[in-house]
Amino acid sequence: MGGVIGGDSPRHSSPATKLERKMVEAMQQRALKGTSVKSFNSVIMKFPKIDESLRNCRSIFQQFGPLPAAAFDEDSNGEIDQQELKHCFQKLGIESTDDEIKDLFQACDIYEHMGMKFNEFIVFLCLVYLLNDPAVSEARKKMGLGSLEPTFETLVESFVFLDKNKDGYVSKNEMIQSINETSAGERSSGRIGVKRFEEMDWDKNGTVTFKEFLFAFTRWVGIDNEDDDDDEE
Repeated sequence: MGGVIGGDSPRHSSPATKLERKMVEAMQQRALKGTSVKSFNSVIMKFPKIDESLRNCRSIFQQFGPLPAAAFDEDSNGEIDQQELKHCFQKLGIESTDDEIKDLFQACDIYEHMGMKFNEFIVFLCLVYLLNDPAVSEARKKMGLGSLEPTFETLVESFVFLDKNKDGYVSKNEMIQSINETSAGERSSGRIGVKRFEEMDWDKNGTVTFKEFLFAFTRWVGIDNEDDDDDEE
């Protein structure tokens, strides 16, 4: 896995938004089904396959299914702003209020650039997969996420594995416990657990949401590094 998360400093989370409450509730419901993940190492072993699948999201980022190229990124600046997100929902005939679009956009614009970069768009897609209200379900169908759903399900199951008490959040102790289960008897396992938790807990409030987990995961598999390389070209 990659090193400690660097780059820009993400914003600190404000009190839970309506979207975050939905996200936590959806994860609590999903946890009731259990998870096939048995160890954190089993997730690590899937990194190459997950990495390849997530990189395939770039075609959706650029094209958004059947719409013309760059339908999402209308000004072709490599980011999706809130207005572009709204326009794309309108083109797809997805009914969503301005507040719902604003919540989705702000949840994924973690650096407050006022634009979603590629790794932020991946998080957006995975949240679309997780959430289960009519507008989002319709978006999922029209965005052609079928081929990506197994990867998103792996990410959901990985979070469920970490979330031992099934409350929709991962604590430092839960992360350490998960690493200990994988590396029983290794003296470094506690330190590794703390390091991985710190990489996920971007707002430093002692708990990790599914969104924070997803952002950390894009770093672990190197998606963020790809963005940096693209910027330098």
